[in-house]
Amino acid sequence: MQDGTGSTAPPVVRVDTAMGGHSFGFLNGMFHLKVSGASTQGGLCIYDTVRSETGGPPMHIHAAQDEWFLVTEGEFQIKVGDVLHHLMPGDSLLAPRGIPHAFRNTTRTGRIMVAFQPAGTMEDFFAEGSKLSPLTPAAFAELSAQHGMRVVGPPLA
Repeated sequence: MQDGTGSTAPPVVRVDTAMGGHSFGFLNGMFHLKVSGASTQGGLCIYDTVRSETGGPPMHIHAAQDEWFLVTEGEFQIKVGDVLHHLMPGDSLLAPRGIPHAFRNTTRTGRIMVAFQPAGTMEDFFAEGSKLSPLTPAAFAELSAQHGMRVVGPPLA
């Protein structure tokens, strides 16, 4: 894309309210796609998630994506490597690719923005996972493996 000066500029990415219609339940929350991998040429995807109960995914590793968290409501524990962090609204944290991590909503209702960079196949992971019922630990591990992740431990307690 030309920026008017003859140089190539990255595309402008807007949070599209139409993407808000792409919502689904997964694990213990509702996921709302805010920025798709397609709109960033695969650079990243961002989900806004509302957690309706405590808990979260098992400890896992992404081989090809960094995962970034921004707490917007409630409180979360996020473990990255061996360090357990307590995040409140406005706090953010990066879980670099290749490092084990997990998060847990610790309040009745929590809301967290999650970004994956690059997007990879994370949108497919969530779309496929939202159709699995019940989502057993074995099914979660298998689905994760199909999308470049490896489950390495239980959820945070």
